[in-house]
Amino acid sequence: MFYYLLKYLLLGPLLRLVFRPSTEGLENVPASGPAIVAGNHLSFSDHFLMPAILKRRITFLAKAEYFTGPGVKGRLTAFFFRSAGQIPVERSGKDAGRAAIREGLGVLRRGELLGIYPEGTRSHDGRLYKGKVGVAVMALKAGVPVVPCAMIGTFEAQPPGKVVPNVHPVVIRFGKPLDFSRYAGMENEKAVLRAVTDEIMYAILMLSEQEYVDRYAAVVKAEQAAAESTKPRRFPRAPLS
Repeated sequence: MFYYLLKYLLLGPLLRLVFRPSTEGLENVPASGPAIVAGNHLSFSDHFLMPAILKRRITFLAKAEYFTGPGVKGRLTAFFFRSAGQIPVERSGKDAGRAAIREGLGVLRRGELLGIYPEGTRSHDGRLYKGKVGVAVMALKAGVPVVPCAMIGTFEAQPPGKVVPNVHPVVIRFGKPLDFSRYAGMENEKAVLRAVTDEIMYAILMLSEQEYVDRYAAVVKAEQAAAESTKPRRFPRAPLS
C-alpha cells in the first residue's frame, strides 16, 4: 500500500516535477507477467525514477547497506526502502550472489517485474561497466524476457555524493525485450551465462550511448581508492617569518 502512496501521492509527483523525466519505448515493458528490467546505474535517484514512470509495480534488489544504516537517518532509510517493497541483498560474502538470485526468482515466480542493475553498483564516472552474470542466471532459470533500460541524464542530475539534485533533463529509455529461451536448461554453463550477460549489456549500451569499460565497476573503484590512499599528503607551506 505504501508503494502506491509513494508513487502517486508523495514521491512520484515530486520526482516528476524536479527531474521532468521523459520516456521512450515504454510499450516494450510487458503489461503483465514476469520480466526483468535490466538497466545502467548512474545515480541514487535511479531507484525511484523508474518506478515513478512505470505503470506496473517493480521490485528492485537493493544493497543491504540501505537497510542497516545507523541512527535516525539509517532507520528512516530502511523504513522507506522496505515500505517501497525493495529487497535487501548482501553484495559481499560467499553466499551473496546466491541469496540475490533466490530473492529475485521469488519476485519473478509471483509474476512481477524485477529491476536489477547488472553492473552491481553505481557507476562512479558515468561509464558503463561489465555486467555480472546473476541477471543471466535469473532470466534462464525463470524463463522470462529481459527488458534493457537506459537512464540518461541522472548522473548529471545527481552524481554520487550529491544530495540535492541539479536541474537536468532525464530520459528513461526501454529497449525491446530480449528472449533467451534458446538457452533453456543451460543456466549452469559459464560460457552461456557470460554470453547472455554481454548481450544484455550491449543492448543497454546501445540505448544509453555510454562509454563501455570491459571491467567490473567495483574492481575499478577499489583500485582508484587504493591509488588515492597511497598518494603523499600535501600540507600547506608555512609562511616565512
